[in-house]
Amino acid sequence: MPVRVGFVGLGQMGAAMAGRLVEDDGVDLCVFDVRPEVVQEFVEKGATGAGSVADAAAGADVLSVRVVDDAQVRDVVDQVLAAPVPGLLVAVHSTISPATAEELAATLRAAGMDLVDAPVSGGAMGAATGRLVTMVGGTDEAAERCRTAFAPWAGLVAHVGEVGVGTRCKLARNLLHFCAFAAAGEAARLAEAAGVDPATLGDIVRKTDAITGGPGAILIRPTAGEMAGDDPLRPYLAHAEMLGHKDLELAIAAGDELGVPTLMAEQALGLLGAALGVAAPPTED
Repeated sequence: MPVRVGFVGLGQMGAAMAGRLVEDDGVDLCVFDVRPEVVQEFVEKGATGAGSVADAAAGADVLSVRVVDDAQVRDVVDQVLAAPVPGLLVAVHSTISPATAEELAATLRAAGMDLVDAPVSGGAMGAATGRLVTMVGGTDEAAERCRTAFAPWAGLVAHVGEVGVGTRCKLARNLLHFCAFAAAGEAARLAEAAGVDPATLGDIVRKTDAITGGPGAILIRPTAGEMAGDDPLRPYLAHAEMLGHKDLELAIAAGDELGVPTLMAEQALGLLGAALGVAAPPTED
């Protein structure tokens, strides 16, 4: 039997995800959005249109929610609670507060339903090509129940822990993402001051990151703490720390010469050893 999926929220990401679902023979899709014309587009592709959240949830095995923020997720859950569907699994793909996910999961469980927080990463392009990554927080049973409903748009379904952990994992992933953006901006300013077109630097970075794995390449250890002295990875990462320390000092000196502030590089100089596991992580004062 096809898995019955209700889908609420057909914005850029939601529409791309639902677009994969409507094309899958293993999914019976019902969609809802506050814009009737968008719902109609999916009806024309073969989905069932819903006039409300409750209609999308009725008869669904999994209700995927891809709205904007905590307030909108709460509103969706309130509408589900007003017309409970016993055994329904609500999957929240929006990035919300972990505390909100935990609170709503407890409320739904008391009403005979369940919730996973399953934020996604990979953008609309990843959704359209079925390569999104979703970080699922929930029970083992709930995580298994949602895999078939996620498969058409997900290249990786990672069950990372209980409810709330999925969102915390997404926040950790995005911390890396946006800190890297800040570092990329600093690098672009340094390159431009040296006479290099930032777009050329971008081509170089993308090509080399495709070879090395980029910032995520160092995330290969089971712990974020300092490695033991006899850890077989330690010599390799200690060598990387030595090279990084040298290159960061040279980049900072180049920034001084060219009049380009290198705040990210200066921060990284002090944090690199801990990031690579060859020094103790920083502690809060």
